[in-house]
Amino acid sequence: MKKIVFVWDNFGPLHVDRCDATANALADKIDVVGIELGAKSEVYDWVPESGCSFEKITLFPGQSINEISFLPRFFRTLRSCLSQGAGASYFLCHYEHPATLFTALLLRLSGHAVFAMGCSKYDDYPRHLWRELLKRIFYLPYSGGLASGTRSVDYMRFLGVPSTRIRPNYNAVSIERIRRLAGASPAPAGIPHCDRSFVLVARFVPKKNVRSALEAFAIYARRTNNPRSLHLCGSGPLEAELKRQVRESGLESLVHLRGFLQTGEICQTFASSLALLLPSVEEQFGNVVPEALAMGVPVILSDRCGARDRLVRSGLNGFVVEPDNPEGMALFMEMLATNESLWKQMSTAAAESSVQGDAKRFAESVCALLGSERGGI
Repeated sequence: MKKIVFVWDNFGPLHVDRCDATANALADKIDVVGIELGAKSEVYDWVPESGCSFEKITLFPGQSINEISFLPRFFRTLRSCLSQGAGASYFLCHYEHPATLFTALLLRLSGHAVFAMGCSKYDDYPRHLWRELLKRIFYLPYSGGLASGTRSVDYMRFLGVPSTRIRPNYNAVSIERIRRLAGASPAPAGIPHCDRSFVLVARFVPKKNVRSALEAFAIYARRTNNPRSLHLCGSGPLEAELKRQVRESGLESLVHLRGFLQTGEICQTFASSLALLLPSVEEQFGNVVPEALAMGVPVILSDRCGARDRLVRSGLNGFVVEPDNPEGMALFMEMLATNESLWKQMSTAAAESSVQGDAKRFAESVCALLGSERGGI
């Protein structure tokens, strides 16, 4: 039986969702294998997961990817991939790493279909010509690519992948899993509008722009007689600075720093949330957006977030705002907090639109890419 092999640095819940969805879509036709390099994430403290419908292989148990040097990473990745058999197709993330480049090149020279996975956009940060030309070389081994939204697809095309060989929906989650872990129905059902709070789920690093969210919340709180609370879910190097900002703004009674939460806790938090805040100055996608939509939670996010391209329609299931515009964000917060009819309307739209971010869409894109190859699936 042919195989589809997905290779990521580390498997979190979203990676499992995507592999399971693909395996379920191709049941009895193709086996799905997930290869993770290190068992620990460099960025997230999530609990490792394995999924139900695919085989997961960990190349470096007990290690994070930054502890693995080039040669061991390259040789073990290539050996594990080649062991999957002659008919395998490969989807690789982190094209920029030399070990990934050489693995992709040798797999392609061996006659395999090899696809890049990524969510980068041209407007993520300032680009330089020499660096972009180098990236085009790194993309040469790939048969096609799996990107996220419109800007991500355009950027992959800019890097040399033919537009006919690029599909969207890379960033996707299992809507069923989110709702099951939440233990509640999506809004506007469940907890009443009057008892819900704002939530921000992000790492406490500069690009997430949490300071601006706190500025917006302070403006909203000053304008409102009975302001909602704000839950900050995350951790990172800016935690002490953010605590100081909360204290100096006089928001200690309204802002709750929850720390890093595992997926189940995040889902339960969304079940009682009024709206998600994501004002990032740099955000390739924003995986928390489809999770919030799955629970019928409208989102207020910056125009830098890749998730807005396919998942968010401003004024319908959320609001899009500039990352340096806390006054605008505060206005949208006030609208959702004080206008229950508007919130219910947007919550219903959020839950209905969440299917666009479901892991089934990821599986559909995988099947479309394989179908475009000689011989198909």
